[in-house]
Amino acid sequence: MFITPAFAQGAPAGGSTDIILQLVPFILIFVIMWFLIIRPQQRKVREHQEMIKNVRRGDTVVTSGGIIGKVIKVTDDSPDAEVEIAEGVRVKIARSMIAEVRSKGEPVKA
Repeated sequence: MFITPAFAQGAPAGGSTDIILQLVPFILIFVIMWFLIIRPQQRKVREHQEMIKNVRRGDTVVTSGGIIGKVIKVTDDSPDAEVEIAEGVRVKIARSMIAEVRSKGEPVKA
């Protein structure tokens, strides 16, 4: 008399398995996103950092702005590099803005 039919029906005794079954699609979506988006992006960032670390004098580089030039001066402790974009025209660029190394230059002199 005091209990409505909605409360009388209640949840089944095995209600915790329903929650797990509802979470399975979300977990699968996250796993798929991890393998299709996050892992390849991390690998690409790692390869870019390795490329920037290995830039040396004489390399022909392309910046993310589209400028093509030859690396004139680069130091390990400095976050920038000096690039010659035309005969006698040198600019300083941030090493992180190097998008591509087109051709390798001369080896480092010991």
